[in-house]
Amino acid sequence: MSGREPLIFIIAGEPSGDNLAGRLIGALRDMTGNRVRIVGIGGPQSEAHGLKSLFPMRELALIGIAEVLPHLPRLVKRMNQTVATIREMKPDIVVTVDAPSFTLRVASKLRGSGIPIVHYVAPQAWAWRAGRARTLGNRVDHLMALLPFEVPYFAEHGLPTDYVGHPAIESALAGDGKSFREAHGIADTAPLLCVVPGSRTSEVRRMLPVFAEAVALLTERYRDLQIVIPVAPNVAELVEAETANWPLPVVRVTNPAERFDAFAASDVAMAKSGTVTLELGLARVPMAVAYRVSALTAFIVRRMPIAVKYASLVNLLADREVVPELIQEECTAEAVAEKVGHLLGSPEARAAQQQGFEEVLHILGDADPPPSQRAAQVVLGLIAGREASGS
Repeated sequence: MSGREPLIFIIAGEPSGDNLAGRLIGALRDMTGNRVRIVGIGGPQSEAHGLKSLFPMRELALIGIAEVLPHLPRLVKRMNQTVATIREMKPDIVVTVDAPSFTLRVASKLRGSGIPIVHYVAPQAWAWRAGRARTLGNRVDHLMALLPFEVPYFAEHGLPTDYVGHPAIESALAGDGKSFREAHGIADTAPLLCVVPGSRTSEVRRMLPVFAEAVALLTERYRDLQIVIPVAPNVAELVEAETANWPLPVVRVTNPAERFDAFAASDVAMAKSGTVTLELGLARVPMAVAYRVSALTAFIVRRMPIAVKYASLVNLLADREVVPELIQEECTAEAVAEKVGHLLGSPEARAAQQQGFEEVLHILGDADPPPSQRAAQVVLGLIAGREASGS
């Protein structure tokens, strides 16, 4: 690149994307000697690396058709504000991170502006239909994929794609379970259950009551059971209020640096479907996966063509059911408690899942260089290529 400091506009729309964006910003600063200007939209992780968000990211952290509709006017206003800001600033590149319902609409409105757009985290078009992959290629110029099988799929549909690796590789393997238990007064022999209800308000409101009932059922059998809940900052107050009257003490982890220590300390987990299932798997925590959306969202989704057999990334990557999935009507407190209780009582069941996790780690490949550095290399390479071509 030239001696000029590049201007990069980054958009993250939810906590998992903010984690990715924060690591990417850190890697961009490291690789350029901090000779880079970063602007955009993000949450605590991005802001910790110097991003001043255009508006609070929590306004975008919505999921599901029924959940988004009431907030649509505000989302449209924020979308137009974002597009206008980007057109005015004319950054060297725009990096949109996950949250496709917002970020890809912004990308679509920027077509023809001459500003290159790279999307980080492939939308699960391979789970739906090929038309979505072609649509993505009409909205963005480049894709950074977290999963290896996504590269040939999107390349086949005409979208240049780089596999940069999943962020779970970078962090989930490094947790210190022993120090976590010592810091929180949890005995080495006490069974520790990790409860992960989600990072969005709608998810927590839907999943935590199910998990609360499941925990109550489990405590009848496991009197010395201990609970840890890793909590995203944007839902910390809600989770604290909802778990204040649980039948046993709860350790709530709000510090992102402690999250993977909590995973490493845990014996089993009950978790909502999403990125966390891969994080738990790479941390070798046996789990039951559950998920529930609104009745309206479920009605619509079930009428869409779906090309995959599983909801969780662990099962998708292994191409078999490594962890049990309890989705929609099957997502009941009794079913969750039964699956988790089986894991607590069966070393063989835990070992079988952990063998599957090893398969997944092998599929994801090497963690050196870490995914954030690979992503930063792609972004800087695209900027350098644009400068070289005089675009």
